[in-house]
Amino acid sequence: MKIGFIGAGNMGRAIIDGWLKQQAVVPADIYIHSAHAASYQPYAQKNELQACDTNLAVAQAADVIVLAVKPNIALAALKEVQAALTGKWVITMVSGLSLADYATVVPDLPVLRIMPNVNVAIGAGMTALVGNDALTPEQYAAGQQLFDAIGATSAIAEKDFPTFSALAGSSPAYIYFFIDTMARAGVKHGLSKDAATKIAAQATLGSAQNVLASDKIPFDLIDQVSSPGGTTVAGLLAMEEAGFMTAVVKGIDATIAKELGES
Repeated sequence: MKIGFIGAGNMGRAIIDGWLKQQAVVPADIYIHSAHAASYQPYAQKNELQACDTNLAVAQAADVIVLAVKPNIALAALKEVQAALTGKWVITMVSGLSLADYATVVPDLPVLRIMPNVNVAIGAGMTALVGNDALTPEQYAAGQQLFDAIGATSAIAEKDFPTFSALAGSSPAYIYFFIDTMARAGVKHGLSKDAATKIAAQATLGSAQNVLASDKIPFDLIDQVSSPGGTTVAGLLAMEEAGFMTAVVKGIDATIAKELGES
């Protein structure tokens, strides 16, 4: 399957990098074009991808087109390649545009809407999926397979994409913030920043893997770590007294509100 990228920004490259690392896609089967030639052409050459001179050339060469541009130009880019879309389908990662929006430009176009996070670059991403009525089960399965190769996928209703964006799309930044804060606490108590960061990051990674591997809810796992009257309980109570849970929920609320244009 030949895959064409219209747009080659950070997220588009993260997906391509993940596919190449996982050997999920042959480099020669990836076609890309971006408005920034000085950026995408060296990237294509370095990774042995097919650099195209126009969006139309991408659409003509590919079996499926990944729309990876800014929301304000996405529909115009789709209209630009409309003549080349017969018999093809589109994967869009454009935020803020619904499946219905694409139908206003190209009616009956099969579209798979996705929302990945940056961890796809290392094969540990989380990607939401939803297709429109024109997308066939075979096309949906092909799209899901592509993103299962670079992490995990979740089929969710389109109305839930803002919540997914907060929990998976924006949350890496919050988790980096948590890890850095833990590391700074380690520095406060005498560790080097490098050592403290490695310790906090590995502990976060292992804890996340334990949640995914366990049939218990996270609060049950907390109990397994917490001895009566122990240090962990003391730390948890101090964090909650400082408003840890409330701060996290407020952060997610603010992220969703921004996605919905409510703030």
